[in-house]
Amino acid sequence: MEITIMHAVDSRKTLHLDSYIAELAKFESEGFKRIWATQMPRDADTLTVLALAGREVPRIEFGTGVLPIQTQIPMNLAQRALTVNAVTGGRLTLGLGLSHKIVTEGMWGIPFSRAVARTSDYLDGLLPLLDEKQAAVDGEFTTTRGDMSLTEVPAPPVYLAALGPKMLDLAGRRTAGTVTWMTGPKTLRDHIIPSLRTAAEEAGRSSSEVRTVAFLPVAVTDDVETSKATAAKQFAMYNNLPSYRAMLDREGYDTPVDAAIVGGEAAVTARINELVDAGVDEYVGIVFDRDEQVRDRTRALLRKLDA
Repeated sequence: MEITIMHAVDSRKTLHLDSYIAELAKFESEGFKRIWATQMPRDADTLTVLALAGREVPRIEFGTGVLPIQTQIPMNLAQRALTVNAVTGGRLTLGLGLSHKIVTEGMWGIPFSRAVARTSDYLDGLLPLLDEKQAAVDGEFTTTRGDMSLTEVPAPPVYLAALGPKMLDLAGRRTAGTVTWMTGPKTLRDHIIPSLRTAAEEAGRSSSEVRTVAFLPVAVTDDVETSKATAAKQFAMYNNLPSYRAMLDREGYDTPVDAAIVGGEAAVTARINELVDAGVDEYVGIVFDRDEQVRDRTRALLRKLDA
């Protein structure tokens, strides 16, 4: 199992691009292979920031975890993703998702209904464009006609945020795999991974062609209660988002704090090994504690376990 790290583009007041790039350079020097960046509705554009970072940080790979598809048509996203891959020398992994009803309908005025059909339409347009092919889709939700001129740029692997059976089936049949959040080891082992692999095999693919990338918060600390209190504040919203609440319930977790991997080196190692045993291909550590010593200690253990 690979172990990588998430580092969000924080632009709540201003975009601190220099400090963000410096952090990525530090992670690269520590030996991390890939960083994943989120795309929150009010933050700076993640792909733009990663393109700029890719010019300054030469080796680390980039993943989006995840870009919402409703805010851009497939041709626009293909343009931007291929541009980032051209700038970074093919270091992009494209994680896509559907955001949530409270965002799509409440902020954007876009219906959230029929999520699987909407995503399938989108992939019909996007995947050919990324793969140097002609798109010719008159879908129910999306129309895409044409191709891209960036034909010598490698297509980024596309991952789909998938938790429910139908979305996992779509991911297994058509993409490189899934990225999960707030999903514990039992649910990954018994639901996510077998559903994804079965869908791949039914589509004539090998189960090894699809990967499961699991995001979970992590903190290596002796002050467990303080760190858990921090987690409770940071991740409270996920208690009320139906897709994540369903994963917490399936795992038997009362709150998102239960999903967080918190404790000393031995305790955190044991929790991460549960992900290995579940069959996860890549664990993305979200180092959430604000204490810099805790953050350094956490990254040090993640690198040790990955090595």
